[in-house]
Amino acid sequence: MRVFVTGATGFIGSAVVRELIGAGHQVLGLTRSDAGAQSLIAAGAQVHRGDLMDLESLRSGAAKADGVIHTAFVHDFTKFQESCEIEKRALEALGSALAGSSRPLLISSGTGLLKGGFLATEEYVSASSLSSSPRIISEEMTGLLTERGVCASAVRLPPSVHGEGDHGFISILIKIAREKGASAYIGEGLNRWPSVHRFDAAHLFRLALEKGVGGVRYHAVAEEGILFRDIAGIIGKHLNVPVVSKSMEEAAAHFDWFSYFAAIDNHVSSERTREQLGWQPKQIGLLQDIDLGHYFRS
Repeated sequence: MRVFVTGATGFIGSAVVRELIGAGHQVLGLTRSDAGAQSLIAAGAQVHRGDLMDLESLRSGAAKADGVIHTAFVHDFTKFQESCEIEKRALEALGSALAGSSRPLLISSGTGLLKGGFLATEEYVSASSLSSSPRIISEEMTGLLTERGVCASAVRLPPSVHGEGDHGFISILIKIAREKGASAYIGEGLNRWPSVHRFDAAHLFRLALEKGVGGVRYHAVAEEGILFRDIAGIIGKHLNVPVVSKSMEEAAAHFDWFSYFAAIDNHVSSERTREQLGWQPKQIGLLQDIDLGHYFRS
């Protein structure tokens, strides 16, 4: 297959490109920079110039492909509404090029949108208090595009998609712990974060492209739920700072805007995804990955 990948030079997207090419697929990777073009060429992919705000580039890229994997995402938590609009328009553009065909569109979403307190499965519909999160838009647009005749599915990624080069939530926690002189959790720290290594996530994207069907949700979850206090503990060990409990009120000052994510209880199953796609994660787990030390080198 010829696959159009948005976010092709990003942390997850670059792993998807590698996975697809390794399996014999052709990749058309979206990039807006010369450096991105060089990295795609080095990986064996073709270059497609553009970005999420260049809607014509999205439509033309999708039109040239047998399937689309959308991993691009605006990681600016200070501009939720703007991010929502960018995501919505981008997905509409991709969908317009695929409507009425059987060509798959895989849309990145997040398990962090799911209500906590129980083991959430793929059938569960998002119920986040982050009503303006772009990830909410991803879920809503998956359903709308399916109704418009697009073979669209959502791949829900956990709060931690880890691996060397990760600058996501674990790196944010390390930065906060360095600045505050303590690695914290909230209350007893029993809230849970699911996780997946980026190479396992990339493998799932490929399987969903090859075997999946439209109108469903897949969970890219290798570990169902790691206790947040265990994450805080291993960060504290490596930074040689105390590991402390914070009340909800104290957490707001310690974590600032990140307090919502530090408190989230996100226990998530991927049993149905594994059964449907034959997906079996093989990479190292989150705590072991943090313990390797590469998160602390920057």
